[in-house]
Amino acid sequence: MEIRRDFYLDKLVKRKNNGLIKVITGIRRCGKSYLLNKIFYNHLLESGVEADHIIRFAFDSADDLYLIGESLIKMEKEKRGVDPEKFMAYIHSEITGDGMYYLLLDEVQLMDCFESVLNGYLRKDNMDVFVTGSNAKFLSKDIVTEFAGRGDEVHMYPLSFAEFMSVYKGDKYMGLSEYMLYGGIPPVVLRESAGDKAAALQNLFSEIYIRDIFRRNRIRNIGELEDLLNILSSAIGSLTNPEKLKNTFRTVKRSKITSKTIKKYLDCFEDSFLIESAQRYDIRGKAYIETPKKYYFSDLGLRNARINFRQFEQTHSMENVIYNELRMRGYNVDVGVVTIAGKDQDGKVSRKQLEVDFVCNLGSSRYYIQSAYSLPDEAKRTQEIRPFRKIDDSFKKIVITKDIVPPCYDDYGILTVNIYDFLLAPQIPEK
Repeated sequence: MEIRRDFYLDKLVKRKNNGLIKVITGIRRCGKSYLLNKIFYNHLLESGVEADHIIRFAFDSADDLYLIGESLIKMEKEKRGVDPEKFMAYIHSEITGDGMYYLLLDEVQLMDCFESVLNGYLRKDNMDVFVTGSNAKFLSKDIVTEFAGRGDEVHMYPLSFAEFMSVYKGDKYMGLSEYMLYGGIPPVVLRESAGDKAAALQNLFSEIYIRDIFRRNRIRNIGELEDLLNILSSAIGSLTNPEKLKNTFRTVKRSKITSKTIKKYLDCFEDSFLIESAQRYDIRGKAYIETPKKYYFSDLGLRNARINFRQFEQTHSMENVIYNELRMRGYNVDVGVVTIAGKDQDGKVSRKQLEVDFVCNLGSSRYYIQSAYSLPDEAKRTQEIRPFRKIDDSFKKIVITKDIVPPCYDDYGILTVNIYDFLLAPQIPEK
């Protein structure tokens, strides 16, 4: 069964022949290789590109390596990458005619000096280069700089809810429950039983994500690294910082880990795209607040697997799903803070901070969003929209709830929409 990824296919199509190296990044197993070598490849054929003008090469394929006289076993024994000279000779032999040639290269980081090789291809007018890689080095946020500023990144996420529903056999209500529990990693979604899904997620963590982070960053104490991941998994969407986390380690684990080490581990998780951080933004003061931050998992299934599916809070899980959806749509997402002045019981002036779950920016467009699992009465609704009432600008303000309600505006111009409509109908906030 094929899961359509039209959103990302469109990004690649728009970048064709732009003179840059197209770099597909994203957490491992999110579908990068399938996007490039199956979906985009078929698009090229359907758009009239001759098959002999599309060169696909996977650097982790024994068959492909055989074409250039390389051996996976020999490379492993010699602890080296693919010989770039052999690869370039093969590409030269394949480009025999006129017209544009498309290079679709998978796991390109397995070739020695791959940056120099790809930069060399940029100077050729008849070559358009698309690459993907899935080890920790290639997943680094700084990968585009490897190509001397001539890289064009397409960042890929696990399945959106809309993509998930395209292959889910139940209704959207059952679908969201499963999506929030097992996430959107394609090979997990395509498994039939709950047990298979859980086992696949736990295997991904132990065999791929943790191992990659450990090897790339030369972590000395993998136990501390995993403990931190467990703490973050248990507190998604909570404000925290390295100092607070250090205190948690000392209290719970009797550990002497430093805040500097914790900061390093957090950076490792973000560099592998396992988690993302949302910084606090003072809406009135128009300034960022450096700490604390909120952390969200790029895939909720991975988060739930990390804690053995023991802790499933609908409120925080829904907030994580909304955050991921906004990021998939291209928004920069911050946590909003609205500071208001008041008086305490003694009549003294005090200052209080109200939180806006998400401040979403894309170009000149901005939304303020509150995630409210349920709005059972007017008192709860008043509580949720209170921060909105203190913001004195004209940007759209949206409350997203799991309650089954039609999209509607109140007397203050605040839009309320249920999460199913928000996830499945991206145009609703624009109406």
